[in-house]
Amino acid sequence: MKFLVLGGGAQGSAAAFDLLKRDDVSEVYMGDRDMGALAPFLLKYRTSGKLKQVEVDADDDSSLYRYMEGMDAVLCALPYYYNLKVSRVAIACGAHSCDLGGNTAIVEEQLELDTPARAAGVTVIPDCGLAPGLVNILAQAGIEELDRTESVKMYVGGLPQNPVPPLNYQIVYSLEGVIDYYTTQGMVLHEHHPANVEALSGLESVDFPEPLGTLEAFHTAGGISTMAFRHEGLVRTMEYKTLRYPGHADLMRGIRALGLFDQKPIDVDGCQVSPRKVFIAASTPKLRNPLGRDLVVLRVVVTGEKDGRPTVVQYDLVDYHDRENLVTAMMRTTGYSLAITALMQAQGEVKLDGAETPDAMIPAGPYIAALAERGIHIQRTVT
Repeated sequence: MKFLVLGGGAQGSAAAFDLLKRDDVSEVYMGDRDMGALAPFLLKYRTSGKLKQVEVDADDDSSLYRYMEGMDAVLCALPYYYNLKVSRVAIACGAHSCDLGGNTAIVEEQLELDTPARAAGVTVIPDCGLAPGLVNILAQAGIEELDRTESVKMYVGGLPQNPVPPLNYQIVYSLEGVIDYYTTQGMVLHEHHPANVEALSGLESVDFPEPLGTLEAFHTAGGISTMAFRHEGLVRTMEYKTLRYPGHADLMRGIRALGLFDQKPIDVDGCQVSPRKVFIAASTPKLRNPLGRDLVVLRVVVTGEKDGRPTVVQYDLVDYHDRENLVTAMMRTTGYSLAITALMQAQGEVKLDGAETPDAMIPAGPYIAALAERGIHIQRTVT
C-alpha cells in the first residue's frame, strides 16, 4: 500500500511513523510546502527509501494531483481550511482521504461529496483525530450497545505530566487552535435538540484514579462535530468537554474577558496590533516545553437502557508520552488515529461507502484493537 501524508508537523509525522512501521506499506510520501527537518523517529525510514519527502503546495491543485495519483489513501494533517480541497482532489484521483477535521462547517461541506465519492469508489472521512475522532467512535459504540440512549458525555484532555503554574498547561498542538476552542461556541444536544453553549462554561469536576485525581471539565467547540445533528431527536443530552487541571478555566475566562483573545487590531502607540497575536507570541515560549512529557486522558459515558434495565457504558483512556521514540501522547492518540483510519479505508474495513464522519464509518471493535496494538488501551466498563 502507498500513502500520501500532507503536513510535516507533529500529527503528520506521527501518522507517517505509524504507517512506516508496517510491512504491508511499501511507501509513504510526506508532503508539505516546506518540509523542514524530519522528526528524529522518521530518519531511519528516509535512509531506507521507504519514506519519500516531496514538496506539495496545497494551494495549487496541480501539485496535489501530481502526488495523489496512484495513492491508496491520502491523510491530511494540514490546517483545517485545506480539508475540503484535499477531499475533492483525492476523489478525482481515485484515492481514499481522511483528515483531522475540527471545523464543523467545513466537515458539512465534505459530507456533500458523498455522491461523487461513491461514484469514484472511494471514501472521504473527516474528523479522524482524537477529538473529533477517537472520542466520537467510542460514543457511537456506546450508543449502539444500548437499546435506548439517554445521555452521552465526552471528556478529553491533553495535559502535562508535571504541570507548572499558573496555567498548568503546555502546548501540545497549535495555541491558536486552543484559543479558538476557548472563544467559539460549542455544540450540544439539549432536550433532544442541538443548542449552542458558551466556551469555558458548564464547569464540573471529574474524578480519575491517581496520580491524576480530580480534573475540571468545561464546554469547548469542535469535539462533538456533527454527532449532535445525527442523533437529534434520538438522544436527550450529548455534550463534549475539555479536561484540564483545576483552576485553568477561571484563568482563561479572565484572560478572555480582558480582550487578550480578540483578533481585531487595537492601537498601541500608533501601531495596529492584534491582542491575540501578542498573547500567542508572549505566552508560547513559556507554554512550550520540548522536554516536558505529556499525557492524554479521555472518558466517554453513555447512559440509557439495555433489555429494559438502566445501563451505563463507559470508556476510559490515559496514554503517556513515548519516551523511547520521543512521540508525545497527543501525537499517539491523534496522529496514530488518523493512520489507523487510512489503513482501514485502504483495506476496505469501513462500514460505508462515500463521505461520512468516523462515528458513522469506523467499526469500533477493529479500531479499538488497532489502538491496543499500538499500546493505546481503552478500558470499557458496563454497569
